[in-house]
Amino acid sequence: MLRPIRTLAAAAAALALVSACNSASDGTRPGEPGASGNSRGVTADSIKVGGIVSMTTASGYSKKDTDLGAKARYLRANAEGGVNGRKIDYLGAEDDGQDPAKNLAAARKLVQQDEVFAVSPMSSVTFSGADFLEQEKVPTFGWGTLPSFCGPKYIYGFNGCLVPSPGGTLNQTWPEGIAQILGGAQGRSVAVIANDSDAGKFGIRTFQQGFTSAGFTVSYAKASVPGTAVPNDWSAYVKEIMESNGGKAPDAVVSVMQTPNNIGLFTALKRSGYKGLISDPTDYDPGLLAKDATKQALDGVHVLLQFQPFESADPQMDRFKADIRAAAGGQDVPLNMHILTGYMSADLFVSIAKKAGKDLTVESFQAAAQGFSDTGTLVGDRAEPKGQKDSFGCGALVQLKNGAYEVSVPFRCYEPIPFK
Repeated sequence: MLRPIRTLAAAAAALALVSACNSASDGTRPGEPGASGNSRGVTADSIKVGGIVSMTTASGYSKKDTDLGAKARYLRANAEGGVNGRKIDYLGAEDDGQDPAKNLAAARKLVQQDEVFAVSPMSSVTFSGADFLEQEKVPTFGWGTLPSFCGPKYIYGFNGCLVPSPGGTLNQTWPEGIAQILGGAQGRSVAVIANDSDAGKFGIRTFQQGFTSAGFTVSYAKASVPGTAVPNDWSAYVKEIMESNGGKAPDAVVSVMQTPNNIGLFTALKRSGYKGLISDPTDYDPGLLAKDATKQALDGVHVLLQFQPFESADPQMDRFKADIRAAAGGQDVPLNMHILTGYMSADLFVSIAKKAGKDLTVESFQAAAQGFSDTGTLVGDRAEPKGQKDSFGCGALVQLKNGAYEVSVPFRCYEPIPFK
């Protein structure tokens, strides 16, 4: 019952017509008492779900493969008989263009026009639709890298809350992993750089605390790179970083930015003679290696993962790869973190919905989420509502070497620290 994105407009119109006819026949509307399933988007044999993803952006950066990952997980759920007998009717993902106004518009469309039960996945650096989805009581799942995934009742991060408010905790995978590569954190310095945006400023705040708690000296921590355009000249940023450690270069440079910015910064750092460790949480994507300039810029970079590396021999990784291959029509497609983001967002939704039982309503779903837990997933052990305040605390690091990714720090779970 999954639908190609290109047919979304026509399908939405047809669904509106069918819904109108059904409502006229029994005097109810979906979501009102007496409607099938007694909940928006739920019928006797289906659950309607949509997504919001930054398919296109001004910089060219795209999370479009998030949609494929979600589709793959829903296809498997349907092949296994659905969720308590109901098939997932996945409408595909709306493109928010990484634009706050479009993100809110996409949320409104999915709820008010398409009448979805849930939004999964939601993957963007902007989440202006969060308050609307929370107000409308729409279970929403995505990568918990934004504050909106931390605290609301109806919004869930597939690996927990990664940017908590005071009283929550911080995932220490990145600082502890880099410390392991460097042979310890004591006496080591790190520079952290981000975009000049709300997300970038929050990232600086959290990672500065995390690296300090791990024993590093944070010699540089600035959200200073424009968030709307990639700089043509990185020399001023590189100069500050290279002199940040008492006039010397830091032992590690950590970028909390997207690929286009990382390529520019890392290329400039290497040309300046920087020999220390470079790391980011973004560039785990074999598709990036098609261009020599990109491959050279990212060579040697350690990428933070908050899931099992694709190079893992874990049986669940084998199943994930088989599901993606099936969703891609039997083709082997290059795997990336966006695919897994979509897949694990869908997986958490499906897992909680199964626990909610045959009588699926928003209320029964939320009740199931309140006591939900499982173990040994591709993101480690999961639990709700813990994940709406804390991360699940697990991750790994991979390094690009000679045109291929290698695991530099194996997947494991770290004790989180209190966020201040």
